[in-house]
Amino acid sequence: MGLAFLSALFLLAICLCDGSSISQAKQSASDISGTSTKEELFTLPGEVGRPGGRLVVALRAEPKTLNPLIAGDAPSRQVIGLMQSDLIHINRATQLTEPAIAKSWTVSKDGLEYVLKLRQGLRFSDGQPVDADDVLFSFQLYLDENVHAPQRDLLIVGGKPITVRKLDSHTIAFGLAKPYGAAERLFDGLAVLPKHLLEDPYKQGKLDQSWTLASAGSQIAGLGPFRLKEYVAGQRLVLERNPYYWKADGKGTRLPYLNELVFLFVPNADAEVIRFQSGETDVIGISKVGADNFSALARQPRGITMTDAGPGLEYNFLFFNLNELGGKASPDLARKQKWFKDVSFRRAVSLAVDRAAIVRLVYQGRGTPIWGPVTPGNHRWLNEALPHPPRSLDGARDLLRSSGFDWKKGQDGDPLLVDSSGAPVEFSIVVSSSNAERTKMAALIQDDLKQLGMRVQVVPLEFRSLLDRVTQSKEYDACVLGLVSFDADPNSDINVWLSSGSSHFWNLGQAKPSTPWEAEIDQLMELQLDSRTFDQRKHLYDRIQVIINDNQPFIFLASPDILTGAKNAVGNFHPAVLEPYVLWNAEQLFLRNTSESTPR
Repeated sequence: MGLAFLSALFLLAICLCDGSSISQAKQSASDISGTSTKEELFTLPGEVGRPGGRLVVALRAEPKTLNPLIAGDAPSRQVIGLMQSDLIHINRATQLTEPAIAKSWTVSKDGLEYVLKLRQGLRFSDGQPVDADDVLFSFQLYLDENVHAPQRDLLIVGGKPITVRKLDSHTIAFGLAKPYGAAERLFDGLAVLPKHLLEDPYKQGKLDQSWTLASAGSQIAGLGPFRLKEYVAGQRLVLERNPYYWKADGKGTRLPYLNELVFLFVPNADAEVIRFQSGETDVIGISKVGADNFSALARQPRGITMTDAGPGLEYNFLFFNLNELGGKASPDLARKQKWFKDVSFRRAVSLAVDRAAIVRLVYQGRGTPIWGPVTPGNHRWLNEALPHPPRSLDGARDLLRSSGFDWKKGQDGDPLLVDSSGAPVEFSIVVSSSNAERTKMAALIQDDLKQLGMRVQVVPLEFRSLLDRVTQSKEYDACVLGLVSFDADPNSDINVWLSSGSSHFWNLGQAKPSTPWEAEIDQLMELQLDSRTFDQRKHLYDRIQVIINDNQPFIFLASPDILTGAKNAVGNFHPAVLEPYVLWNAEQLFLRNTSESTPR
């Protein structure tokens, strides 16, 4: 669930990975105080780098907090992700789960209990030891309704909060009310927090005042590769190397390589590009890089390499207002909804849309046409048997004709599509005025549908106004939006496909499924939640994709590629299609020549 659109609002928790089967590197190491401690470090594959240097990146907005319990904005989550670590992690390159703070885990036969074993010798970034009490405390915070942690919803399985109990100082058992096919993935992004620093603020009811940007670095601790060094309002935030970090490279060198990771605050995408062009920053792509800027940067002199990582998990789509409005609908909207609720009408629109033109003109070819919610970037869950019909205006006309539509000459002399009552087919498409790419998509769709005799008006709205139209007043005809999942697993989109889901945009607020096909999707989503193997879940989700394709509640348009870049001096730069795109392996990033690092 986190967006292009709604990344912070609809973050939700593929295969099952038995952590006990993954080999772990164990080695003795000394902490910086010189005390010999038995540590179980996680050895990472990849190019062995060189320690030292500082990496500078641009951030388009300042973080609002460094507190994982209240962070909702993307900049805060980006920085916090580098300061904290989770029990089980989703590897952004493989899209599979792997051990993290938990070195291994086992699952009961009934799928209702997960027992996790912590690594030995773990320390927070302030040097204090970590044990099961810190894990218990962390989940107490996440589950406490009075804390209002955004992670709480992820920990409700089968309508009940998960249970957490300590078996010994390094073993924790998590109980589920029902089997959950992606349970390991729930732990990704749930930071293990220091009880010794947060217990008193918790008891005093002051957690929301903890770990602000004004906090001293000594007051904040985590298990991530970096810790807070400096914050200068309006200018920068500096993280420094965590000397207690629990990962090592193939030669046994403790990670991270970098001494510092610096975030420079910039106001917009253009400013971010200018900083990168001038050499002030080393990497670009933390925030989305548009195709125009990518092409311009790719023409720059030597010294940088721009990387197209391929399709991400963002899908853009057109949808019509299919809400059951009863007497609340205006006569005009009620008349239009008769067209919109006709699946042949929606299929005709889909056939008329020139997806290849959208990719070419909106993304300069750096994107992919799509016909379903699973993009090619999500290779494990994509139903490759899903049909990809080519654009066909003749096919669209046949579908419209079969549903009683016809054509007459309009006032401008062009054919005008009319319904069975003789009323012209005219409607509007609302789109976010701040999103140039989707505004251009809507304009292209407008031209495509004009060739069918439809008269379409594009209405750009301020984003909050658009959301209000779609989710509250429901006073709109059609809309172009986009979603991007924070995870490749289908459950990240559960609020989109369940009929009761908060992102079921075409017909929100259903007490029960309005159509048989929505009821079938509900059933299949619940079944895949309970299924224990990837093959079972994949079979069910393939069927869901077919139902969506047959009924076209969303007319899928295109998915943009993940576009990034870095100085050639940056080693181990391997962009992923899951967020965070470029800093997911920050502990392994290094500078091939530390003299090439950006000066202070």
